[in-house]
Amino acid sequence: CFMMAKLPTLVDKDNVKTFLDSFDTFMTDCDGVLWSADTVLDRANLVINKLRELGKKIFLVTNNSTKSREQYLKKCLKLGFNVEKEEIVGSAFVLASYLQQRKFNKKVYMIGSEGLAEELDAVGIRHIGLGPDPMVGTSHDLIDTVELDPEVGAVVIGFDGHISLPKIMKAASYVNLVPDCLFLATNTDEMFPFKGSNLTYPGTGCMVRAVECVLGRKATVMGKPEPLIFEVVQQQHQVEPSRTVMVGDRCNTDILLGKNCGLQTLLVLTGVHQMTDLQCWVDGTDAALHKQLPQYYLPSLGSLLDLIQ
Repeated sequence: CFMMAKLPTLVDKDNVKTFLDSFDTFMTDCDGVLWSADTVLDRANLVINKLRELGKKIFLVTNNSTKSREQYLKKCLKLGFNVEKEEIVGSAFVLASYLQQRKFNKKVYMIGSEGLAEELDAVGIRHIGLGPDPMVGTSHDLIDTVELDPEVGAVVIGFDGHISLPKIMKAASYVNLVPDCLFLATNTDEMFPFKGSNLTYPGTGCMVRAVECVLGRKATVMGKPEPLIFEVVQQQHQVEPSRTVMVGDRCNTDILLGKNCGLQTLLVLTGVHQMTDLQCWVDGTDAALHKQLPQYYLPSLGSLLDLIQ
């Protein structure tokens, strides 16, 4: 049957009690919801601390693979968010947990940053590939200079500012040559919004797609909107999906994760998607976009504070 797509409900004085009573667990994205770079967005720290006082379980769920949970914890505490390491669930942590659960004991070839390396180290998984691997000589010379490590059994891709032709070539070659080689990605976000800049900043997605394109096959993705990242929270903390709200600024990752996992959803307008986007989707007939429409919205997470004071 065809469901009428509709715009989300604004959380306001009249429905805030019903909204708050409908969940026990508050799962939230970070960039674009809690902060932008190193700036707290509209009292978001006070909201998180207030929700904790009200007895809600809090989880920070991020696709950003450049920081480990330890690094995230430092940032949270510095910005005034009262959270614990166990409440931070990043795509790099989920990827390391995924390998650990499979009792993976070979080496990982990684395209990624220190945060991903730290999470692999934390579970005792050996890895190679961190840091610059630039083109030397002509592209044809690569055929003679690239050497593959016979101990590699997985290729993992996160955000890597040093992405290069040699890295893409090695990643693709391992997947093609190693029997049963795991091919994993932290996330596939297209771009990062940067407040105060009009430049378009590429996200991890383009690095993942580069290797997928060479291989003609898809990586297994850890981050939102894939359900793995929620399943880690569910297994480790016994949360009830229907009593959980997923909060985000990006509908195709945050809100879609909520929809994929049977959670309630709340969009804040301090990041990627705006009401104009949602209105376009409602007016259109694309069912995939209709699925990305949240239940609730707020101008900012901080505006919740005005309703619960």
